[in-house]
Amino acid sequence: MHVSAIPAFDDNYIWAIQPYDGADAIIVDPGDDQPVREWLRHHDVGISAILITHHHWDHTQGLLPLLQDYPVAVYGPRTGNIEGISNPVGHGERFSLMGDMPFTVFATPGHTLDHICFYTPDHVFVGDTLFSAGCGRMFEGSPEQFYDSLQCLAELPDATSVYCAHEYTEANVKFALAVEPTNDALRQYADQVRALREHRLKTLPSTIGIEKAINPFLRAKSSEHFAELRRWKDQF
Repeated sequence: MHVSAIPAFDDNYIWAIQPYDGADAIIVDPGDDQPVREWLRHHDVGISAILITHHHWDHTQGLLPLLQDYPVAVYGPRTGNIEGISNPVGHGERFSLMGDMPFTVFATPGHTLDHICFYTPDHVFVGDTLFSAGCGRMFEGSPEQFYDSLQCLAELPDATSVYCAHEYTEANVKFALAVEPTNDALRQYADQVRALREHRLKTLPSTIGIEKAINPFLRAKSSEHFAELRRWKDQF
């Protein structure tokens, strides 16, 4: 499987999933249709399906324009009232794309109440639930919900690649170092991230194993601890 990042806006990533180079792509969270169209033209491929993680505009604004030219199946939250979703899905549901590419849906409320993540073996597309060294802002959910959502993702195999929807890693690492200044794994990761960003290279995907070692939100011991960290980060 091949996964490409399509940059959008200032720091979004729209992910394009292909079973092999040259195949039509599954597009994840098309907040803007224009960069997707440019990527499709450059690679001379079409769209096979679209995945939506939650209702925020920077993940959905390009959906309807793309559907005008690519009338494909759209999988997204069963709740959230997102126009254009043809296949609403919820926690634990499974479906296959491109013939034999299986996906499992995880409900991950916290950033929004309708947020879901899509897992296919060795890869998870997490929208704004989990960032490298961080997590999304808590706009709609509760600390208990968000903590449980992160713990659900933490149960995936350590080697699972994590595809977040924003390039927030460098800022998140600064906060993580304030939380755990003596975390050697985090300090080494900070050096890697700094080197990548100095050359304007993306820091993603991460892995579940890396995040369990360096992400303060994934390492929180309880929902109360998570809530304290989230309040601190909001003011950091």
